[in-house]
Amino acid sequence: MAKARALDKRRKSIRNIRKITRTMELIATARFKKAMDRAMAATAYTKRITKLVADLATSGLKVSHPLLETHEKSSNATLLMLTANRGLCGGYNGSIARAGINRHAELKSQFPNVRMEVSGKRGIAACKFKRITVDESYTKFDDQPRFEDVEVIATRLLDAYVTGTLDRLDVVYTRFVSASKQVAVVETLLPLESLSGTDAGAKSGAKSGDGKDAAKDGGKAPAKSGDAMYEFLPSAESILKEVVPASFKVKLFKCFLDAAVSEQIARMVAMKSATENASDMIKQLSMTYNRARQSQITAEITEIIGGVEALKK
Repeated sequence: MAKARALDKRRKSIRNIRKITRTMELIATARFKKAMDRAMAATAYTKRITKLVADLATSGLKVSHPLLETHEKSSNATLLMLTANRGLCGGYNGSIARAGINRHAELKSQFPNVRMEVSGKRGIAACKFKRITVDESYTKFDDQPRFEDVEVIATRLLDAYVTGTLDRLDVVYTRFVSASKQVAVVETLLPLESLSGTDAGAKSGAKSGDGKDAAKDGGKAPAKSGDAMYEFLPSAESILKEVVPASFKVKLFKCFLDAAVSEQIARMVAMKSATENASDMIKQLSMTYNRARQSQITAEITEIIGGVEALKK
């Protein structure tokens, strides 16, 4: 059995660790609430603008947009992996890194040129360990990503896709489903042709006579989608030109928001578990310390009694 002094020293160190993990748990809880509010607010807007683009793409009008078209020759792909700058969040970074590395290997077998872009120091370290070249890295995104920063990345990727230097974009991140469920997923954001099939039950179409009416009314053309009615003014092409890029930027921003809130949840759960484990260790050490201290006191009393008896003789 260890000495009482050593046990007491170990118990004090674990108490200090428990204070740190408890503080980190409280901080993660506060940040999680703010991040979740932003993610939930963006969810409804993202779904709505995605449905709007799908309605416009399937309205029956002869409209097209470069972002909705697949390139005939696909040779350039980009993989964007969203991880955290810090650890202490359980298996959050590990699950994203595994999914990203696996998708990178798949893209390498399909495309001659594959660019790897990583957000977060943990993802950069994972790629370095696997000897994967990181072409672009971002370390400024934390628990509150700003749309202005994400828009810069989205605009660059959009320009690359329109000019033909990018044929496919995949994003690896942790999707926020609820406070108790987050899933590491890989989504293909470019091209956006899949938007037309996002809602199979809401097929929109315009009558053959609507095009003639549009010519008479200066470009107006109503399109029905379920119970919704759209009027394109001045034309569907101009609407697509504005809405489609905005839809991509919002979807990419939503990926960053989901990653931020999922990171805080993972850290909150991990720190709570660490705090509980520290409390259990302190309890066990306290019991061991009490036994060791009692044994030490008994030994000292025995020595004193033995000394008294020796003096009497």
